Amino acid sequence: MPNRHSLDVVVIGAGVVGAACAYYAGRAGLSVAVVDRGPVAGGTTGAGEGNLLVSDKEAGPELDLALLSTRLWRELADALPPETEYEPKGGLVVAPDETTLKALRGFAEGQRAAGVVAEEVHADRLPDLEPHLAAGLAGGFHYPQDAQVQPAQAAAQLLRAARRYGVEPRLGTEVTGLLTGPDGSVRGVRTTGGDIAAAHVVNAAGTWGGRIAGLAGVHLPVLPRRGFVLVTEPLPRVVRHKVYAADYIADVASGSAALQSSAVVEGTPAGPVLIGATRERVGFDRTLSTEALRRLAGQAAALFPVLADVKVMRTYHGFRPYLPDHLPAIGPDPRAPGLLHACGHEGAGIGLAPATGLLVAETLAGRATSLDLTPFRPERFADPGRGTRG
Repeated sequence: MPNRHSLDVVVIGAGVVGAACAYYAGRAGLSVAVVDRGPVAGGTTGAGEGNLLVSDKEAGPELDLALLSTRLWRELADALPPETEYEPKGGLVVAPDETTLKALRGFAEGQRAAGVVAEEVHADRLPDLEPHLAAGLAGGFHYPQDAQVQPAQAAAQLLRAARRYGVEPRLGTEVTGLLTGPDGSVRGVRTTGGDIAAAHVVNAAGTWGGRIAGLAGVHLPVLPRRGFVLVTEPLPRVVRHKVYAADYIADVASGSAALQSSAVVEGTPAGPVLIGATRERVGFDRTLSTEALRRLAGQAAALFPVLADVKVMRTYHGFRPYLPDHLPAIGPDPRAPGLLHACGHEGAGIGLAPATGLLVAETLAGRATSLDLTPFRPERFADPGRGTRG
């Protein structure tokens, strides 16, 4: 049964990106509903580590997005309840040898030019930052702007804050189609709970963003990239920062479908140590990969020998929404007027959510955007069905 009135915006997806879009759109004075077939953070967000990283991004559009989000997350930390667990712990990227350290210096130089704080740490100073770190490393770089949130809580608290601006969550409601106007423009969503008319629809469906785009007849090649995380028993704070070896940066940038593993190790306020992250393209296969878990555990123990005999209490995994050029799709889709995208962030969605939400809200409100959206334009991919771009 159709709604009797039209909203300004319907956001599809109640993960952290969708919650951020709703929050900033509501704050801009727009009437907003958020629709999700499951609960808040029921998809990729709930299976994330909560990384808010600038350290793993080279100078370019994604780093610009991350730096904007870094500022916005600091503001949100003051506005949201402590359950969000915002922790500006900083990151530490370590190099096993001089060749890798030299490469890190070049990487950091480009980042600094973009506004990142990257401080070289000599080998003899590494224990000052991380007393339990393995010996024999060549050095590393400290990134004080890196931070952490509890991802599911971040999404839930953002959506709760959005409700103060009149945003209406409609959870357990699946989108089955898009409504269109006489000119073919997108004008709302068809759901299992009835039609919702709206001037704009935001596709923040994460790994399923390609399917939502397909409902509008447009091509957006979002693919799932599976990743596992290990959770140890509660420990004293043996890991102070977010720590990873330099090869993690290469894994993030890789387009390989094969299993890749480079441990990111971090403590949490509750005590357990989180150990990620693997990456592999296996579709939506949820099979537990003992090889992925074995690699993660071995790499974490190599970085922090103190973890070698620690018990792993549980493991979880999810699917990162991957786009071929490693940049998300953000902004209006000229192929389907009325449709905007906010998906394809891969493993960086939690970190990039506030900037994405702000940019979408600025677009919806007809304002100049804080960043140039050109690199994120959704029509940039060739449609294999048509053999042309867009």
